[in-house]
Amino acid sequence: MQDFSVQKAQIYTEFEGLNRLKTQARTDKQGALREVAEQFEGLFLSEMVKSMRKAGDVFAEGNYLNSSQSKFYQEMFDSQLSLSMSQKQGTGLAEALVRQLSRQIPGMDVEGSPMASHKAELRDYDRSLPVLTRRLPEQVDKVNAVAESVSSSSLKDEVPALPARFDSPESFVRHLLPMAERAAASTGINPRVMVAQAALETGWGRHMIEGQSGSPSFNLFGIKADQRWSGDSVNIATTEFREGVPMSERASFRSYPDYESSFRDYVSFLESNPRYRDVLAAADDPELFTDRLQEAGYATDPNYGEKIRRILNTDTMDTVSMGLSGNGE
Repeated sequence: MQDFSVQKAQIYTEFEGLNRLKTQARTDKQGALREVAEQFEGLFLSEMVKSMRKAGDVFAEGNYLNSSQSKFYQEMFDSQLSLSMSQKQGTGLAEALVRQLSRQIPGMDVEGSPMASHKAELRDYDRSLPVLTRRLPEQVDKVNAVAESVSSSSLKDEVPALPARFDSPESFVRHLLPMAERAAASTGINPRVMVAQAALETGWGRHMIEGQSGSPSFNLFGIKADQRWSGDSVNIATTEFREGVPMSERASFRSYPDYESSFRDYVSFLESNPRYRDVLAAADDPELFTDRLQEAGYATDPNYGEKIRRILNTDTMDTVSMGLSGNGE
């Protein structure tokens, strides 16, 4: 709901209400967009009415009522009339602007509604804390005692490191699907689709992007390192399709410290780029998601979406996914 200061914008001479739209946009982007669109339509109608008045000036010549004073009040009337018309039915220009510009609001879907992962304010984040019990200090002492008895080096040895390359599709899915589930939890993206796309980009983990020294990049989705990327990168030869013809080129790709970071950056990459807004809107439909991913230009391969779906429907994906679900992982 708009506050009174914004409602003042219903009077064309009141500019304070228009300035307050900037404040409203921080919490209600859709409402602010609609208000600005109506103001723009009002300006358009004002210019239209002004042109209509000029067309009739020839008939006002010699009229004793046609004075500078009457023109002054006539212009005031026309400006207020245009603003009032735009806030009612109008010409439909404001509605068209709202539909078009809603797609460019970060965190909004094509209809202008907040996406599941959109957080506009601090209160949108989960800040709940577990219930504290009286036995908490006692449990903390036990944890400290165990931590002191185990060295950091022995703990490191007990944590199995993931391979830089995977020896089988089953191993690829078994290790990476839980990470995909964690990364996709707030987006609605099917984690199996993410793993299938990663399998296509890396050949089931057998052809990972590596640096000149053979150091792993952990880049699962073939995301390139452009001017928006400030982290590490590796430069390799790659195949791109130009007008349907495969061509060998060199390009820089993003490098991550681990696979988990690659999944998180993939989600961030889609959410921060306006051209993938329609893709995220179809997150719950794997077939439509992959089609829109290709249409948005994620890859130059003309069969990119079809290849992802082909991997998604393999026995490996179904068997390993069901096994992980059965084990509660």
